[in-house]
Amino acid sequence: MGQLVVKLVEPVNNVADILGGRRKRKRSIDSLQTNGEQINNETQSPKKKKLLTTTQYIYQALFKEQKNSDIAIMALGKVWNLHKVYLSQSPYFYSMFNGSWKESCQDFVHIKILDDRITLDALDAVFGSMYSDEIEIDAKGVISVLATATLFHLDGIIEKCAEVMIESINAETAISYYESACQYGCQNVKKSAFVWLETNLLCIYTKYPNLLREISIDLMTALIASPDLYVLQTEFSLYTLLRNWIYLRLHPNFDPENPQQQQEFQMQLQQQAAQSNNSTSLSLATSSSSSSSGGTEGAALSPNDIVQNFFTSRREKRSFLSTPDGQQFLKPFLALRTQYLTNHYMDLKIVLNDNIIPKEWLHNHVLSNWNSILKVDHLPEEGPTNLDPEEFYKSCMRCGRVLLEPGYQKWRWTGFNFGLDLILIADSRILSIRRHHRNEHERLLSLQTKRQFMIRASVTSINSQRQPIFTQKSDITSLCLEKNEEITLMVMDSKLVHPLLISVNVLVVPPTPQTFKENLLVCEEFTNASVPISEIGANSDRSTTPTSNSVLDEGGAVCLVPPSPPNAAMPLPTSSTQHQRGASATSTISSSSSNSSASSYSSTDFL
Repeated sequence: MGQLVVKLVEPVNNVADILGGRRKRKRSIDSLQTNGEQINNETQSPKKKKLLTTTQYIYQALFKEQKNSDIAIMALGKVWNLHKVYLSQSPYFYSMFNGSWKESCQDFVHIKILDDRITLDALDAVFGSMYSDEIEIDAKGVISVLATATLFHLDGIIEKCAEVMIESINAETAISYYESACQYGCQNVKKSAFVWLETNLLCIYTKYPNLLREISIDLMTALIASPDLYVLQTEFSLYTLLRNWIYLRLHPNFDPENPQQQQEFQMQLQQQAAQSNNSTSLSLATSSSSSSSGGTEGAALSPNDIVQNFFTSRREKRSFLSTPDGQQFLKPFLALRTQYLTNHYMDLKIVLNDNIIPKEWLHNHVLSNWNSILKVDHLPEEGPTNLDPEEFYKSCMRCGRVLLEPGYQKWRWTGFNFGLDLILIADSRILSIRRHHRNEHERLLSLQTKRQFMIRASVTSINSQRQPIFTQKSDITSLCLEKNEEITLMVMDSKLVHPLLISVNVLVVPPTPQTFKENLLVCEEFTNASVPISEIGANSDRSTTPTSNSVLDEGGAVCLVPPSPPNAAMPLPTSSTQHQRGASATSTISSSSSNSSASSYSSTDFL
């Protein structure tokens, strides 16, 4: 049986192969027939083929070679021989050729270009785009193309220009893009450029003064007023930026990056100081130059010294903002949170010596801040809570910091903060705040068990062009912290990648009205009046002292506050003192020690 089985195996296999081959041949024949039918169907169905050379031929023959032209367009001294049928894609030319205008029956049209941004290259590119399905736009010429497309109402090209502008916003283009977007109505470009400037105003333009000069007064006012401005480090940093910006706007030919110009300005300052016998200004110029050059005579002043000397050596006693030259810069300073310039001794000292801001403003701020301190110390419930967002954003203090690398970091912004020592802590993906209360600093800290304040935090991640790629903001939160209590402000999204820009809006005392800023000229005239302060109100019928002793009998007190206290003689700060102040604007706290270090990550020297 075993052999029989073996013999039967081969015939069975042969039969299977034969039958399988027949089936394969049948399937192959069927597949060939099917493929043939598909091929026949494909060959019989109509095909649409795009002639790739058609647009190229039209562009070359009709636009470049200007064949069979029926209209000549002249602009900026150049003539284009074009075709009405192609130009009519523009609503500008369509209405010209099909309306009741005299140009509709003419074969020569002269277009007067009144916009300086429109160039010959932009005109040529826009005219050529009507003969083709593409247009080449680069960042250097995009504003000219946008201006030309706006003139001819070509929405498609305007959209493409907007895309190019948004993609290429950087330090050199942000200002011009913003101004162009305002002029030509590109709202998306305007918004993107403004957000870029909010994020980088203090990071970038402090290092590029020639670009800082280009910021207009209206744009600077909008940026200073913005609650979303990343203020690095404190409000005093903004003041320093504004001071440099004013000088650059007043001296358009001054180049801070040119050492020869700095030497020339130094000589002019010394000559002016010698003529006016202003020994303070002269000694400051000499000491600044010697300190910056290691004691070498004749060395050039630094740009910061030049700006500082310009304001501190003015002969007028009234503030710079009240002068004819300074009135134009009043709006940005009205938007500046000047109440926070009095929170640090060196800040106040520099601001007073610069004499840019009216001293009446500073005196009112000092009085208002002192009143707030007394209220908070006497009434714990006097902290701000649940304010309207608009009021909060208008009055809050703005502070900022850059986190270059991930890891545990904590810091504070220096200056007297109405008895609160607030520490920001970044640990992994957690951003928290702590009311720090140490025994050695109790004399400067509020002794209230709980303190109320309002806060909002914003964190932004940027790309290589410093364009914001992701921003996370917390809500406006009312907090009431006990001593050494810590609370989480934000759990940062995983899309946030270092370096991170952190901005904090905080309000620790209720806001006070600042209507006194509206009476700048009146205050200045009153402050600089030649009448002695003892004679002010001498002819008034209203008594300056109580006529009855009832107030005193009830235990009250009367304090006569002069409208402007006498100006105390203060030594002028040098550039080195300003640098030291900048170095203390933010103190970084070591994670391994409870003591704060004196180191910082940036300076407020901007030019």
